[in-house]
Amino acid sequence: MNMRRREFITLLGGAAAWPVAAGAQQPAFPVIGYLSANSPAASASVRNLTAFRQGLGETGYIEGRNVAIEYRFAEGRLDRLPMLAAELVQRRVAVIALGGSDAARAAKNATAEIPVVFNIGNDPVTTGLVVSLSRPGSNITGVTELTREVQGKRLEITRELLPNVSVIATFTNPTSVVADFNLHDLETAAGRIGQRLLVLKAKSDSEIEAAFVEAVRQRAGALFVNSNPFFGNRSDLIVALAGRHRIPTIFPSREPVEAGGLMGYGANFADSYRQAGVYTGRILKGEKPADLPIQQPTTFEFVINLKTARTLGLEIPPTLLARADEVIE
Repeated sequence: MNMRRREFITLLGGAAAWPVAAGAQQPAFPVIGYLSANSPAASASVRNLTAFRQGLGETGYIEGRNVAIEYRFAEGRLDRLPMLAAELVQRRVAVIALGGSDAARAAKNATAEIPVVFNIGNDPVTTGLVVSLSRPGSNITGVTELTREVQGKRLEITRELLPNVSVIATFTNPTSVVADFNLHDLETAAGRIGQRLLVLKAKSDSEIEAAFVEAVRQRAGALFVNSNPFFGNRSDLIVALAGRHRIPTIFPSREPVEAGGLMGYGANFADSYRQAGVYTGRILKGEKPADLPIQQPTTFEFVINLKTARTLGLEIPPTLLARADEVIE
């Protein structure tokens, strides 16, 4: 944890103090508002910020040199996002860059004028953020990680590893604006392959712990974790509880697998944030969000933690090992 904290402090380079300092002296260069549902010290936040800044650099913008960034983190509390978005609007930032569908919805409700660049998992047309992928048509554009499309693939991978499991548990956060979309997509994918799902609601740490107890009571043979900032912010807790209850768990990204989760499959989040950084830089140079098509991922990652598999007494099929982009020993 100390290493994470040091890494994050180095990454920000003192940016945590900027909101106060900015009130005393207006910088001579544009200010980006960065809105995230996660906590700043989470490993995913560190990687995503690094990638975002890399994308900005590709367009010629370097934080602290010719652009400033004001950060707002909701620490996994989705109810704080509208307030944080309103702060950035009041600050009159040049662009709002953000991660997560809940943050995108908060920014859309907060402003129709300030350009917004999102990085989300859901289809932005289905969820009402934009009117078209090719021509967003408003002040909002960005990157979608195609969570809807990859959920079915992730479920198939789970079934390939555990063909005899009759019940797979999944968590849903009822406070998320996209909870129903995610659940509907997952249930549709499960119906196609005849898989029974056990849906458990959780919006706090204690409810996550209770959901694990219920999953064990109902003999769930695996856990499917949805892409959601609330659960992403608590991946260490979920990994620990999965190990304690000996439930094979598949995640939407690589970070929880590195921390001890069993498997992860999804878009390369870092590359998506890099693309968002590029779009943010292009908008700062004068391009309009309405004219920038929604970007979609070209790189997906499949990661397996072989050590965790052995701890659970699972033998990974050679076909899965051969398809994995990385196998953690």
